[in-house]
Amino acid sequence: MLTSLKGHLLIATPALNGSYFHHAVIYLCEHDDEGAMGLVINQPADIMLDELLAQVNIENTNPLNTKTPVFLGGPLQQNQGIVLHDSARDVEISSHIMNDVYLSASTDLLRIIATEQNSIHSLVALGYSGWAAGQLEQEIKENSWLTTPANHDILFSTASDKCWHAAAELLGIDINLISDTMGHA
Repeated sequence: MLTSLKGHLLIATPALNGSYFHHAVIYLCEHDDEGAMGLVINQPADIMLDELLAQVNIENTNPLNTKTPVFLGGPLQQNQGIVLHDSARDVEISSHIMNDVYLSASTDLLRIIATEQNSIHSLVALGYSGWAAGQLEQEIKENSWLTTPANHDILFSTASDKCWHAAAELLGIDINLISDTMGHA
């Protein structure tokens, strides 16, 4: 029986250095017997949120969006925008993941984020990360990933360049002390 890691963070170990997932922190949106899907939450793209909104013809009146990066959610479907957010009032355009975290691909949610009066904590990503059935479990056995339950601060308030270390600290680990050639006891 699979124990679902939905709502958890995957923290790349040094074993993934040199790969797409180097220093990645991924929020798992789905995880079941059929596979897993998540968003890298700490790899900013070369585009700010106000620029993305302009590209999809949404008027931005929120000055914070000029300083808010869009993230590279993963190597799959990088032309697809996906939003993680914490607004229960917008559940009709979102899927509930865990606690106060929701997932949406709706441009209606982007319109809400584009307004000054919004109080939604959000993270906008292009693309996602995915694993086939059993693939993620095998990568965890190979010590490619550490796992821990996600928290609101890591998802929505931690700077991307601090996220990898902060996520590992949730486990009481200094990630810099982990070898890239881990073995099994």
